[in-house]
This record gives sequence, C-alpha cells and structure tokens, in this order.
Amino acid sequence: MSRGLFKMRAHRHPVAFLGLAMMLGSCQTLPSDAPHEDPLAEAPPITQGLDASGLSTLLMAELAGQRGDYRRASRGYLESAERYGAAELAERAALAARFGENADLLEQAAQRWQHLAPADTAPVRLLAGLSVQKGDWDAALARHLDIVDRNGTEELVPFLESALEAGAPPAPLLARLRDASPGPGQHHDIELAIALLEAANGLTASARQRLSDLADETPELPSLWRIRAAVALDADAPARAETMARRGLEYTPGDPRLILLLAQAEVRQGNVKAAEANTDALLEDHGDSPDLRLALAQLYLEEGHTGPARRLLLPLTDNDSAPPTVFLLLGAIAEEEGEIDNALLYYRQVPEGENFLTARASAARMLFEHGRPDDARTFLRIERLRHPDEAPGLFSLEVDLLDEAGTRAQADALLDQAVDTHPENAQLRYQRAMRAFRHGDLDAMERDLRTLIDQDPENANALNALGYTLADNNIEGRLDEARELVERAHALAPDNPAILDSMGWVRYRQGNPEAALSWLERAWADMPDQEVAAHLIEVLWRLDQRERARTLLQQSRQRFETHPRIDELLERLPELDQ
Repeated sequence: MSRGLFKMRAHRHPVAFLGLAMMLGSCQTLPSDAPHEDPLAEAPPITQGLDASGLSTLLMAELAGQRGDYRRASRGYLESAERYGAAELAERAALAARFGENADLLEQAAQRWQHLAPADTAPVRLLAGLSVQKGDWDAALARHLDIVDRNGTEELVPFLESALEAGAPPAPLLARLRDASPGPGQHHDIELAIALLEAANGLTASARQRLSDLADETPELPSLWRIRAAVALDADAPARAETMARRGLEYTPGDPRLILLLAQAEVRQGNVKAAEANTDALLEDHGDSPDLRLALAQLYLEEGHTGPARRLLLPLTDNDSAPPTVFLLLGAIAEEEGEIDNALLYYRQVPEGENFLTARASAARMLFEHGRPDDARTFLRIERLRHPDEAPGLFSLEVDLLDEAGTRAQADALLDQAVDTHPENAQLRYQRAMRAFRHGDLDAMERDLRTLIDQDPENANALNALGYTLADNNIEGRLDEARELVERAHALAPDNPAILDSMGWVRYRQGNPEAALSWLERAWADMPDQEVAAHLIEVLWRLDQRERARTLLQQSRQRFETHPRIDELLERLPELDQ
C-alpha cells in the first residue's frame, strides 16, 4: 500500500486487533465524565457527628457544589472527611473533584476514601483509572491486582487489552503479573492475563503452551479462545486462528470479537466472500455505525483487499457528518487503483483538523510521483487560498516535496516567501533554520533560531537546537553559552530525550565524560536513535568502558538501517571496531 496509510502484515502486533475488538466488546473504563443535573445528588447523606465548625464547613461545601464550584466543594468535604474519619465524606469529595476535573484533588480524595473504607473497591478502581490517565500502567495494574485480592472477581484481561491498545509496554506488566500470588479461584484468570502479555511481548511459544493448558482445564474461560485466535494470527497461522475462533463461538455464540477474528482469519486465507458475510453479520447485529464500518474497512486494507473496504466506506460519504478518515482512506484506495483524479477529489474533501495536512500531503505527493509537479504546486497554492489558517503547514509541505524532488532553489525561494508572509510562525522559521543547518550555513541557522527565541523565550526546541549545534560543532569559546541554552531548554522540557542527549553531549564537549554518561543513558533509554547511540558509544569509550561501547556498537549496527553518525565516529575511532 502507498505511503504507510495501510498497515502492512509484516508489522502486525499480537494485539493489533484489540482496538476494533474493544469497540465490539466490553472493557473496564472509568465512569463517564458527562455531568448530571446534580452530580452530588446520589452521594451518601451526612447524618451525624457535626459540631458548629464542621457544620459550617459542610454547608459551605454543599453551597459551593450547588454553584458549580466543585474545587471548593471537594476541599470542604475532604477537610470534613479527615476531621471526622468518614468515608462517605471522602467519597463526596471525590465526586466533587471528579466533576471539577481536578485530577490532583481527585487522587487525594480517592486515597483518603480508600484509607477510610479499606474493604471498598470503588476508590481503588478510581485510583486505577487515574493511573491510566497518567500513563502509569504498572501502578494501574497494581490497583487491579489489589481488587483481585479483595474480592477475587476482577477480570484482568479487559484492562490489559485496553492498556496494550493504548501503547503500554508489556514487559513490566508481565513481570508484575508473574510476581502476583493468585488466591482461590483466581489462578485461571491470572494465567490467561499472563498469556496475553507473553504474546504481546513476543513470547509466542510460552503463550501458546499456557493457553493450551488452560483450554484443557477450563475451555469455557472468557477471552481464552479470542486470545488463542489472536496469537495464531500473529504467528501467521490463519487456519489455526479460524479453528480457535470457531471453538470460541461454540461457547459464546454470536460473540462479535470472535466473529471479527474469524473474518480476519478467513481474509488472511483468501476466503474474502466468507469474511464479507461475517462482517455483514457484524454490521447487522451490532449496529451499522460509521466507526464500525471504518474499523472493518481497515481490517480489509491491512490484508490488501481494497474492494471490500471501498464497499464498506462508500455509503458513509452520503452522510454530512462522515468521519474525515473515510475520505482519506477512499483517496488512498483510489490512488492504489490508479484513479488519480478520483483520489484527488477524495483527499480534498478531508476538512480542516487532524487529517487535513495528511490528506493534502498524500494528494500532492501522488501528483509529484505521477509526473505532475506543476499540478501538485497549483493544488497546494489553491488550498492555501481556500484554507488560510492552514497555509503555514501547506507551505512547509510544499517545501519538503520540492526538496525531495531535488529542486532546492525552488524550495529555498518558497520557504523565504512563506517566512516573509508569516513572520511569526515558529514552524516555518524553525524549518528554515534546520535546512540551513543541513546545508552547512550555521550563520543563517543561528539567525533564525535567535529570532525564534526572541519571539518566544520559552521555545525549548529552538533553545536546544542552537545549544546543541554550538556544542556539536565544538565552536571555540561558545561551549558555556551552549550549556546555558541547553539547560534553559531542559528546564522547560525536562523529559525531552533530545534535550537529555544535548545535556550529556555539551558536558562531554566541556571535557566531563563522567557527568555526560548518565544524561546520555537516559536519552538512549527514551529515544534509541543512531545519533544518541554514537554519543553514548563515544563517552563509554572515553571512560574505558570498552566492552559496553563495542556491545552497543554492534547492537546499533543491527538495529539501524543507516547510521551516519556511527560511521563518522568509526572514522575518528577505528579502534572501536577491532
């Protein structure tokens, strides 16, 4: 498929189907945030233990809640909960904080609620949800395991499926789950969850054996056959996946997620007609919604079947509220079929928003690739007139396309025009600075970066780019300045791995490899690219950690298809490769 709009089978993840599957099934989520007419109407009543001060605090909290001042209401209830040791007041504080969208207060109230009502799982679920919102998946899993320990009824698989779909790394979750001590009746659920994480972590053989054992012991276990089918698909064994999906449907007839997996297995085996029958059944039985049609279309596109995908998407174009992705995918399908002008019409129908620039980039690149660069540039010029708010992004896109076409002079002229037209636009000026750097014009690069910093002293990217360039080029007399710029960037974006790399590299350039090491190790852990690898290898070598340096060198050669910074390092330190 063209330009990565369709996922390729070679990169399929064992739980890649979960986003669509979760649309069709249930998964554990936080309660809806949609406010009720009276968000505290169902909170537990306050009935006893009040003195004058306590009554005043509670009355103020009640009045604040009625006025919609949920922050003050939550603080009042929390103060009273701590004063009287009443779990009901802590619950009320949590409700107010929730409707006030105050995450810190909500966490504080939930922790107090949990402390005052240790047998109640509701605050634990609330804390688990807050951990999910922060991306702290390990803490969220620990909360769910706490619920398992308390009542033994928690199903871990739905939570873990949603975590994996959201991008949670499976390895630490697997380590925590393996350390869990299941209580009576919990063994099978824990084993199933471990198998899911093993599959997601690439331990397919172990996952298959664990699932096979579970099938012998408890074949009716929820999610068992679904996970077995998904693992088989990931192992490129669609016939086995079909068998597993059909076995699962014997225990849970009509399960939409199993029907989906069955269709996916049939598509993989080339039995598209049977797959279409199953996806049609899903639409008929589970609501013919745009989201479901989109997800099913993407299933076919992942396997390279544009016809069924197009049939699913075309009815959505009659709806004025059709998701923009519909037109983006139809454009890509038409392009794949060689229908260039038809594709262009679809791409142009994507409105301003998330997919706007993606659609225009696809359209313009398509025209360039088909020998129509003038048409591409005319198209982008008209789009700038039609969508003035998107003009800077469209300028930037055209500059990139001209660079790719090898017409640097035209790209330079267009970018100068764009910066003159939009002098306050940081994206365009930064793009010009980076192009100047690539072409060796450091003075031009610094002028634009200085302008960016003058316009916005908190532009961490500009601060870091200038500081790193000064350090990387080891410009005499400017290393202290480089460090000051990078440290300003770090204060603004302390977790940015590119800035962490700069923090280490400038210290190395200043002659302090010992101080550089920890910064570069952190950068490598968060952003393992070939430039960071080259920096870390060099620092390890200078610190006489020769074995570590050579090991990282070999890993980097295997990991990165191209590695110019590592090649340059080897030219300077050929003994690294001996």
